[in-house]
Amino acid sequence: MPTADCSLLHHGRIMRCLTYLLLLPETLKRSRKLPARLPACYELLTLSLSGTKKQHKQEADTAKMAAKLFSAAAGPNAAALAGGSTVADAEKAKEAVCLAESGGTGTGGPGGGGGTATTPTTQQNLSNNNVDPPSWQCSHPTLRERNALMFNNERMADVHFMVGPLGASQKIPAHKYVLAVGSSVFCAMFYGDLAGEESEIHIPDVEPAAFLILLKYLYSDEIDLDADTVLATLYAAKKYIVPALAKACVTFLETSLEAKNACVLLSQSRLFEEPELTQRCWEVIDAQAELALRSEGFCEIDLQTLEIILQRETLNTEEVVVFEAVMNWAAAECKRQGLGPSTRNKRDALGKALFLVRIPTMSVEEFANGAAQSDILTLEETHNVFLWYTAAKKPALDFPLTPRKGLHPQRCHRFQSSAYRSNQWRYRGRCDSIQFAVDKRIFMAGLGLYGSSGGKAEYSVKIELKRQGAVLAQNVTKFVSDGSSSTFPVWFEHPVQVEQDTFYTVSAVLDGNELSYFGQEGMTEVQCGKVTFQFQCSSDSTNGTGVQGGQIPELVFYS
Repeated sequence: MPTADCSLLHHGRIMRCLTYLLLLPETLKRSRKLPARLPACYELLTLSLSGTKKQHKQEADTAKMAAKLFSAAAGPNAAALAGGSTVADAEKAKEAVCLAESGGTGTGGPGGGGGTATTPTTQQNLSNNNVDPPSWQCSHPTLRERNALMFNNERMADVHFMVGPLGASQKIPAHKYVLAVGSSVFCAMFYGDLAGEESEIHIPDVEPAAFLILLKYLYSDEIDLDADTVLATLYAAKKYIVPALAKACVTFLETSLEAKNACVLLSQSRLFEEPELTQRCWEVIDAQAELALRSEGFCEIDLQTLEIILQRETLNTEEVVVFEAVMNWAAAECKRQGLGPSTRNKRDALGKALFLVRIPTMSVEEFANGAAQSDILTLEETHNVFLWYTAAKKPALDFPLTPRKGLHPQRCHRFQSSAYRSNQWRYRGRCDSIQFAVDKRIFMAGLGLYGSSGGKAEYSVKIELKRQGAVLAQNVTKFVSDGSSSTFPVWFEHPVQVEQDTFYTVSAVLDGNELSYFGQEGMTEVQCGKVTFQFQCSSDSTNGTGVQGGQIPELVFYS
């Protein structure tokens, strides 16, 4: 046999013997008995599983010798030199060698000597199962989850914020890197050219709840908004230039916008320079002016916002309502300033805003019963207004003289023609109803109805607007028809906001002259200005009205 082949065979035998030798204690522990025939290499070494400390020392020396032999045999072709020993065997051999060099032994088991006991950790190392106990990193596999876990957490926090006014502040831990990644302001604060070394930063102008919402978004992309904190959160998002959070706040405000908070949100939208929100506020204030001006929120606005509202041409309400709202605001402003609600204090609080109320556009009765007796005007001003109403030569007034234009109502006609017959259209208290949806937000103001086909007649009517069975608005009133095929408007008490892409139900119950006109050639879709209406039949209808024909020929709305 060639010399090289003999060398390979020699090294292979050495490796097989060493592998068996080093793994024997574990094998014996599993089998609980000696093998029937031991390899020659083990017979030559004659190691015993029981004996004295000297024998265990010999075992350790043998293991060290095995390490040296293994190193000599190892190399790029170590697996081939092993002559049939597996890679797994070699790896286990390496572990045993490391154990021997560290002073441990693997000779435990039945009949084992009094050497150093193998620890549980060592046993795990020998079995290649040394796994660390579960950690918070392991239980949160994604980066987003791990970052979210660090939100408002003292672990590894390298900065603290004292948030809120002095005496009522809250200490909040944070991590500079996370904040800097999410906000250019924080990035400049912590890593910019003028970055400071402060470990505690005071923020007196932000509410703690809003600051926590900001941080939660920076750590986890989660946004938790509610009506009580959204404005403060918008302020924080604007201050620290987090546009995605600011946009979410604006969207939340738009969806929750209604007459009772429209004036407050108008004030805030101007402060935060949010033109889309400002426009939405104006839509609500114009269409639902009476509700908006009589709300508590109106009394909370600043003087500049008050003046802007009073200059609005499209406020859809009577001027007496505007005057009453201004008086309520003046009383609230006196209270904010710690002053009594005297006439002088109210007038001082209003300043030039008083002269934006269009008092001369009221009726004489409205002025006499309201503004004239409020004492907010001087005797000379009151005298001049009365003269302006009655005298041929009218005095000069400091108040605007022209009425507000208000909003022009739009009408959606859903029939292409109308007709009457001797046996149609009868009422007797039955319900006419139809469902509709729009592709743009509108304000439903009322219905256009057909009247008598037999001459002038008066009708009592109850109209309703519902969404998913819930009544949003209703009104019980009367109207007079002149016997023509024209439609006659019947108004809800206040315009009602109607959201896009949602079906609403309108209904009318009439009582009066039994025979009236009715519509025919109805349309399922009608384009009215920039708004598209869709119609479908309503299960509430018990008098025959549907998409193709019947009553309720018009929907009256503001857009």
